[in-house]
Amino acid sequence: MSKPSMPFPKMKKNTSSRRNDPSKNEPGGESNWKGFLFFLVSILFVVLAYYVSVNQGPGIEQKSLPQLTRLLDQGRVKSLVFIRDTSTGQTFLEGRYTRPAGPTENAEIIVPFRTVVDLEFNRDLKQFLASKGFPEIDVKVIHNFWGQAFLSVLPFLLFILALYFLFRQQIRMAGRGAFSFGKSRARLLSGGKTKVTFKDVAGVEEAKEEVQELVEFLKDPKKFQKLGGRIPKGVLMVGPPGTGKTLLAKAIAGEADVPFFSISGSDFVEMFVGVGASRVRDMFEQARRHAPCIVFIDEIDAVGRARGTGLGGGHDEREQTLNALLVEMDGIESQEGVIVIAATNRKDVLDPALLRPGRFDREVRVNLPDIRGREQILRVHAQKIKLSKSADLTALARGTPGFSGAELANLINEAALIAAKKGKESVDQPDLEEARDKVRWGKERRSLAMSEEERKTTAYHEAGHALLNVLLENTDPIHKVTIIPRGPALGVTMMLPASDKYNARKKEVLDDLCVAMGGRVAEEVFLGDISSGASGDIRQATWYARKMVCEWGMSEKLGMVHYSDDSSMVFLGRELGTARGYSEATARAIDHEVQHFIQTAYEKAKRIILEHKDKVEALAQALLEYETLNAEQVIEIVKTGKMTNPPPKNTPSLPSNNVAESMQNPTREEEARKNDGLLPGLEGAPA
Repeated sequence: MSKPSMPFPKMKKNTSSRRNDPSKNEPGGESNWKGFLFFLVSILFVVLAYYVSVNQGPGIEQKSLPQLTRLLDQGRVKSLVFIRDTSTGQTFLEGRYTRPAGPTENAEIIVPFRTVVDLEFNRDLKQFLASKGFPEIDVKVIHNFWGQAFLSVLPFLLFILALYFLFRQQIRMAGRGAFSFGKSRARLLSGGKTKVTFKDVAGVEEAKEEVQELVEFLKDPKKFQKLGGRIPKGVLMVGPPGTGKTLLAKAIAGEADVPFFSISGSDFVEMFVGVGASRVRDMFEQARRHAPCIVFIDEIDAVGRARGTGLGGGHDEREQTLNALLVEMDGIESQEGVIVIAATNRKDVLDPALLRPGRFDREVRVNLPDIRGREQILRVHAQKIKLSKSADLTALARGTPGFSGAELANLINEAALIAAKKGKESVDQPDLEEARDKVRWGKERRSLAMSEEERKTTAYHEAGHALLNVLLENTDPIHKVTIIPRGPALGVTMMLPASDKYNARKKEVLDDLCVAMGGRVAEEVFLGDISSGASGDIRQATWYARKMVCEWGMSEKLGMVHYSDDSSMVFLGRELGTARGYSEATARAIDHEVQHFIQTAYEKAKRIILEHKDKVEALAQALLEYETLNAEQVIEIVKTGKMTNPPPKNTPSLPSNNVAESMQNPTREEEARKNDGLLPGLEGAPA
């Protein structure tokens, strides 16, 4: 019988809590301050004693020159001597005089005294003393060299010692840190240090199931090993920003009963050569000591970019760090028991050697949530606020297509702030709808001073968009039209899709191009002039038309050929200096087809608007009067030419819940956000 294999080394209990607490390691702190204060008091005492001994002496009285004169007149002075101190440059008259021992006693005592004199100023002092019976007075010279040297050096010593005691702790840590550049900065977490669990992760059920397998394997490895399976060495989580990759890692740390090391990809990069590779080795060495364990590397693209793409040559510190990471994950000396989980939103720039099985055996896609996922995410975040009974999170989920988990969390927070600003006791549906519009299209700027001419231009511009959106068959349902400045735009025509959409169909894109041209056409037809308000529409239409020709194969002339350049590779230097994959003639044909799509959409939009001039006029006048129209009001004007249920004047009307239905094309939504305020000087252009 073969002895059963042990997949992981035994876990070691982490008893180094005192070692991990810097405040407990160092015996500094309070004791350092006590030592510093004791030393300072000692120095001051020595200085004071020296000063007293030099300037006064034990039991020596200080007498002024007038007092000495009175003593001489009374004949009480017994002896005098001149003392010259070379250290201070002063001259003293030192002597003794008599005074009664007490008021009732006849005995006298002799008291030493000292008087500071200036022979240059009092030139007749010697003659005066001679007249009082002291013709010849001895002169003593005191050489206090060491005292003088001590006093001159003492301030510098005090300053240096004060700096030492004040920065003693920092000096110790700096001395220790001088040799710790190569130490890993990974933070060790355990289930008790994080409160996030799998219950807090919603909208990414498939990704949650895949990472949950890791936790189950670590808790009960025999369940999977009895059939010969082994745990993946690495799991790469890929997805757009804000979809919950880091939150998923926090949930793993909260659920797992094993050590969890967390580090960012940028923590490996340092200004010193070789530090990144040293930190990688140190991190895996710590992980092996705590095996089985999990190592989470956030934003791994900071260190895992493809090699051989640097510009200028020379030593690339990042490549050496990546080489060390590759060896540690699956090299000759690699060991079982260390599971690496990494997160990135730029998988396209990662090195192929890092992505192969054996290093990252499993790729977990964390995509934008669908309608069910959005509702689950909203309910998770709504637990933190006081929600009214009238709030409908299902309707809100249908009206938030393309939102990531982070944006949904921000939406709930904005709704709570809006309700609190209005003084409400709870958050209701209008607050949620207003927060949704604020997050997606920006906050209303009612304080913006617009001239009547600007309002008129914006009204006709948005009326052209709204009319085409209602009349064309393959467009998303209209949600709201407003000429109140919102975000970077002076007016907005809001549309929300009626169902989940993951592809861009040709008929839909052509109608979207036509709607984008509606604003410019309406300005030209009704105002006789054009403005810069259509800059965002033109940019968006050009982007879609070029996608149709170069990537989506929707051009009958150029066919199903991919002509687009991979712009992401330019930042890596991979395509720098290389030729395009098509000729100049093809490039001219691409430009011609892009212009053809846009021109066709423009002519179609102009034809429809000319056929329904009265409807555009009615929409524009209604916008000038009421500023904001919801979906039912716009549709009624387009169908009948009038409006029977007008909104209150100068107040934004609430959108209807039955129009905002599910997901918009993520590509279109992302591009729409990119178009906001990109051209300098056109931040206030109508949308």
